[in-house]
Amino acid sequence: MNTNERDHVIEVTDLRRVYGGGGREFEAVRGVTFSVGRGEIFALLGTNGAGKTSTVELIEGLAPATGGRVRVLGHDPYTERAAVRPRIGVMLQEGGFPSELTVAETARMWAGCTSGARPADQVLDRAGLAHRSGVRVKQLSGGEKRRLDLALALLGDPEVLFLDEPTTGLDVEGRRSTWELVRELRDGGTTVLLTTHYLEEAESLADRLAILHEGRVATVGTPAEVTASQPSHVSFELPDGYFPGDLPPLPELGVSGHETAGRRIRLRTGDLQRTATALLVWAERARVELRGLDVRSASLEEAFLRISRDAVAHSTDAPTQTAKTRKARTRGTAA
Repeated sequence: MNTNERDHVIEVTDLRRVYGGGGREFEAVRGVTFSVGRGEIFALLGTNGAGKTSTVELIEGLAPATGGRVRVLGHDPYTERAAVRPRIGVMLQEGGFPSELTVAETARMWAGCTSGARPADQVLDRAGLAHRSGVRVKQLSGGEKRRLDLALALLGDPEVLFLDEPTTGLDVEGRRSTWELVRELRDGGTTVLLTTHYLEEAESLADRLAILHEGRVATVGTPAEVTASQPSHVSFELPDGYFPGDLPPLPELGVSGHETAGRRIRLRTGDLQRTATALLVWAERARVELRGLDVRSASLEEAFLRISRDAVAHSTDAPTQTAKTRKARTRGTAA
């Protein structure tokens, strides 16, 4: 194993996946490239149909890639599945457990199919299900079933853990406890690949993330890097007798744009500290109060929505271009 494979536990290069055939092909994954380092939590985000599940299935080795390259722990997860499977844990969106078995029976059954499985009671306790070990699976709540999914994914003490929507159905307390467990796993050296629709979850957990759109990577980076690409905001109520034109020249404050709603003004800025400081200095000198002052950086949700909108706008010309390319290739073949 070379140095790059030790550093990058997951490597995805120009990954492609096509469904169907006979002229009815659908390309769900269109040249996705990213890597995940050892002991890193990496989140895959995207709207429905963005290609998250198709991408993760290829990385887990559940299907062969149509094109490109995947390596997990230095191996092809599909053709070298025997070398990869004992070292990974997979939490699917839905486990599909026998409903009549108890939680403990389900864990013991799963342990019998897992190489080097930890004691079932240990993983149930770690997932917060020890007190429900004697309850039948069909009697569990949706959130408790998700905890059982997580417990079984941890049976083999995996080096790489795949979490597909891990906190769906959990209440606030359950979600927070799951986050803490995932962080503990990361701090212990486990590499985690996470898909989630909860942007707060990705922002809180992920060391890095990628946003997919229509089978392609729209952006990749740390949550801070992704949100930094979007403007921050400062909003407040204009002092009595003042209007937007009475403020210092907005460009000099680093303001790129603004909106007003009645007496309230909202400024967009790429330099939050500069803008906020200049406004406070101005208010102090003018002896006025900026009522309802709200200063905040862009959120991951704002960045996600903006990136998705930009990707949609950019892709509107793609069908025409694709059609032109296809016609050109057809003409070339015919010639």
